[in-house]
Amino acid sequence: MSAFIWNLLSFIVALGILVAVHEWGHYYVARKCGVKVLRFSIGFGKPIYQKITSTGMEFVIAAIPLGGYVRMLDGRVDEVKAEEKHLSFDQQKVWKRFAIVAAGPGVNFIFAAFVLMIMLMIGTQYAKPIVGQIADNSYFSQINIEKGDKIIRIGKNETMDWQAVNLELMSFIGKSAIPLAVQTPSGRVEEYVLSTSDWRFDPDQQSIFESLGLTPYSPEPITTIFAIAPDSAASRAGIQAGDKIVKLDGTFADEWSQIVDYIESRPYQTVAIEVLRDSNRVTLSATIDAREIQGQEKGFLGVVPQTQAWPEDYIDNNRVGPIDAFVQGWQRTWRLMTVSVEMLGKFITGDVSVKNLSGPISIAQGAGLSASYGIVAFLGFLALISVNLGIVNLLPLPMLDGGHLMYFCIEWITGKPVSEAVQEVGFRIGGVLLFMLMATAIFNDILRIT
Repeated sequence: MSAFIWNLLSFIVALGILVAVHEWGHYYVARKCGVKVLRFSIGFGKPIYQKITSTGMEFVIAAIPLGGYVRMLDGRVDEVKAEEKHLSFDQQKVWKRFAIVAAGPGVNFIFAAFVLMIMLMIGTQYAKPIVGQIADNSYFSQINIEKGDKIIRIGKNETMDWQAVNLELMSFIGKSAIPLAVQTPSGRVEEYVLSTSDWRFDPDQQSIFESLGLTPYSPEPITTIFAIAPDSAASRAGIQAGDKIVKLDGTFADEWSQIVDYIESRPYQTVAIEVLRDSNRVTLSATIDAREIQGQEKGFLGVVPQTQAWPEDYIDNNRVGPIDAFVQGWQRTWRLMTVSVEMLGKFITGDVSVKNLSGPISIAQGAGLSASYGIVAFLGFLALISVNLGIVNLLPLPMLDGGHLMYFCIEWITGKPVSEAVQEVGFRIGGVLLFMLMATAIFNDILRIT
């Protein structure tokens, strides 16, 4: 329950910030274009906070935190006094209306760049993309890449860390080859082309690295426990963080892999676990839980092991000054934008399945997880979702900002606005399509947690 509350609160904070940023873009440009704003609402439904500003605008925080809106004076829905006609949205030139609507997604992109700039100035420690293992008979086993090599480029883009590698690999989903470059421990740079003509990736089943047969380097785990999952076999047995597992059913366990193999082969069985705790040996009894992994039921203890120390040359710190942060922030934002557009294209072509769409539950889990890792991770999450919010809102669906922009472009070209009857039909079609997309995303979320 505590995890649910944490995820929910993180989701509300994240979405509240992003909605406020998006709607502020509409509000700010509307005011600059001389349009009267009647209401600025964060959320929908019953207001839980209201305030009338000095300009007469009503500022509202509503009970349902799943969006927001800026309501402007508009002669199509309001009775507009003669002296206020020049303040009405529908009376503005088409370029002004275009700017007001485009400002929402535009500010989402600016906000993402700003957040990434702050993140870069705070500084982050990251693992270099150094190869740990290559699975036999995998895609990566086709080329001469080896353990200890560092992936420095995929396609035309440099890869500083594993997050960048993940992003670039995603951009090649549906393509028959992935060009990449690695640097060997001796400093030599090697170029390869990875054949992926029959590559199929399902993010619900495995990571993108696992699907290609690549395991990122990480220090070897040891038999000392770092953390215990709540309501797990380990927590019920009384295992504590800091305990060192010595024996399983009387058999010595010298390596973590031995413990994993022993536990996974005994779902629902009771195992005697001897641990070393504060120089004392304690024997505990654990009834092993079970979970399904790739169609097989395997035992699950619910512990996270400590690991050996990272080699100094395998990690790095990225902290830059304001100018470099500004440049890199915009570079990263642009790459997030292009990959997001590419992924939308892959949904249309079928290279990415609609079952991979994520809804509010997955976003809430992502918000909670990133927030638990600290402010830097949460800022990165905000930047990612802000970019995606901007991209989705630019889709040419009449219910979204992109649909309005499409109508304005037609008006620009023809010299006359799209008829209200045509717009009404468009809004109905757009509403149905949006409902179908949202229902699919929520259904996918439910399947992931059941």
